[in-house]
Amino acid sequence: MNEERPLASWTGTDRLDDRVVPSLTVILKTPGCSWRRCRMCSYRHERHGRIEDAEALVRAQLAYVRREYDGCDFDLVKVFSSGSLLDPGEVPPAALDAIGDSFRGRTLIVETRPEYVDRSRLDDLASHLDDGSVARPVYVAIGLETTNDLVREKSIDKGFSYAMYLHAVREAREAGAGVKAYLLHKPLFLTEAEAIEDMARSIAEVSPHADLVSMNPCTVQRRTELEWYWQRRAYRPPYLWSVLKILLDAGRHVSSDPLGGGRSRGPHNCGSCDREIVDAIRDYSLTAERSRLVEAMAIPCDCKKEWEFVLENERPYCMPLTR
Repeated sequence: MNEERPLASWTGTDRLDDRVVPSLTVILKTPGCSWRRCRMCSYRHERHGRIEDAEALVRAQLAYVRREYDGCDFDLVKVFSSGSLLDPGEVPPAALDAIGDSFRGRTLIVETRPEYVDRSRLDDLASHLDDGSVARPVYVAIGLETTNDLVREKSIDKGFSYAMYLHAVREAREAGAGVKAYLLHKPLFLTEAEAIEDMARSIAEVSPHADLVSMNPCTVQRRTELEWYWQRRAYRPPYLWSVLKILLDAGRHVSSDPLGGGRSRGPHNCGSCDREIVDAIRDYSLTAERSRLVEAMAIPCDCKKEWEFVLENERPYCMPLTR
């Protein structure tokens, strides 16, 4: 069998069950997402081969990963694609079984849309993955984005409801799987203040229904509807001050990795304080040390006054006040 590289793969560290563990992240090539309409997502353009060839494609990439990371120590594996790992129309059952076999004895997080979370499918995956050494071998990660159905429909066009997410949580729980919720901070059409309010409410509402919560500050990916608005100065990514405030005010630990932090396409402030704040957010996500957030929020940068002005004066249905 020919070995084919995944779209990306890397080792690192993650926080899992109040522990910092070595991890492996793999982004697989697949025939692609079944939805392909989210306003901010460029992964919908990643489509590789036909469903008839998907099993062989996944197995070839797994062979590459086993060879490339042979001997590496990692307890957690996160597997993503451009769509949903639990969608049999994207990843056939035999290919999903192969993923479980490849990482047997480790904790596996698989990302999926909620409509594909099925107890029997998770039971099958766990049977290939579980060797008795891990208390909870499978976590299901769902890009819920927000608990507000109106924001999810109009600002993101995600194509499912909060009720569908809750049904998926019940299916996962019945299979003994953990649940990770991804939230999106500041999608299209929200002011800075509205975006903070949306995240605060979403974290509070989803917390009883997720073992792990991760907040993704929005970045402007290429070839997306979001980029179209950003190029016309009709969208500004969130301030890093807003990310700090949300994490500080949350009643639980919420991880966050500000991709593109400090750049115009990513969450940013003025440029002077960005790197220090991004580092603090990433440190907190791993260690849960709130002191890092408190220290970052106290950085004496003049752009905090700009952020406070925006929170006070930006209004719905208008262009962003700042770039």
